[in-house]
Amino acid sequence: ICGPDSRAAELEGSKAFAKEFMKRHQIPTADYQIFSTPEEAKKYVLNRGTPLAIKADGLAAGKGVILAMTEKDALDAIETIMVKRVFGDAGKRVVIEEFLQGEEASFIVFTDGFNLIPMPSSQDHKPIYDGDQGPNTGGMGAYSPAPVVTPEVREKIMQKIMIPTIKGMAVENRVYKGILYAGLMIKDGEPWVLEFNARFGDPETQPLLMRMKSDLLPVLEAIIAENLHEISIEWDNRAAVCVVMASSGYPGSYEKGKVISGLEEVEGLPDVQVFHAGTAWRNSQIITNGGRVLGVTALGDTIPDAISLSYKAVSKITWEGVYYRKDIGRKALKKN
Repeated sequence: ICGPDSRAAELEGSKAFAKEFMKRHQIPTADYQIFSTPEEAKKYVLNRGTPLAIKADGLAAGKGVILAMTEKDALDAIETIMVKRVFGDAGKRVVIEEFLQGEEASFIVFTDGFNLIPMPSSQDHKPIYDGDQGPNTGGMGAYSPAPVVTPEVREKIMQKIMIPTIKGMAVENRVYKGILYAGLMIKDGEPWVLEFNARFGDPETQPLLMRMKSDLLPVLEAIIAENLHEISIEWDNRAAVCVVMASSGYPGSYEKGKVISGLEEVEGLPDVQVFHAGTAWRNSQIITNGGRVLGVTALGDTIPDAISLSYKAVSKITWEGVYYRKDIGRKALKKN
């Protein structure tokens, strides 16, 4: 099996564990407090002030982080997570963090527990609406590379975050083998950890795999055998963009069973791949079967080229109630 064991995967499974781990190993992350009761959490908010990030401790399908810009937002978030238990047992505890400002980026590495091979940088788009408005989702699109991760920033990410994390896990007898994802905030050229995932990121993986020219299987086998240092990976220099097509109503309630049309038209487009997420096969038709339904991904010589091609493909696919953001990749254009 290629992947971390349960002890190592706690880096994702418990935000409280991850924050305490980063504190022990001096890995840059936001100031925080951990609370087991809503009363203590609310008292802290009233004393601390806002803005704040309120996070369910456990796994919440990418939706367990609430950015609270006002005191009311923060108190409502604590009520939602800890009292109403919208995220189930993931809300037994909350982590309340200082609100970091900057630009987010995703950074993912392959590791055999001792050696690391970084993937190209990428950037996710979490909020449901254009302009990063609305509630967080599992991700509405992504692109690679992320211009905010300059060569200098990339080196800082490796030296200050990824390498110390893998070394720290080994020191704590939690050897981490597999894919490690760091969700980062870049501020004034310095990276800060927002979260760890013990897996590929979605939808960042779609553009990354489009850019990966080498076969994935030997890399996974090398992770298992702990000889990742013998592997080299070739990457396509072109950019890639993924636009997530979702069901209307997501990340809230949504209907399933809508017939998807246009997929056959996209099959003929070069440098385009449609990754299926929330789909099913019924009565010889492909139908919607989830919130995030498709990840339409394209390669291009530049990010604008990849954006254009991905949206060209998106325009050919439809179903009743389809929704997608219209601004995936726009941040990269501002950087360029």
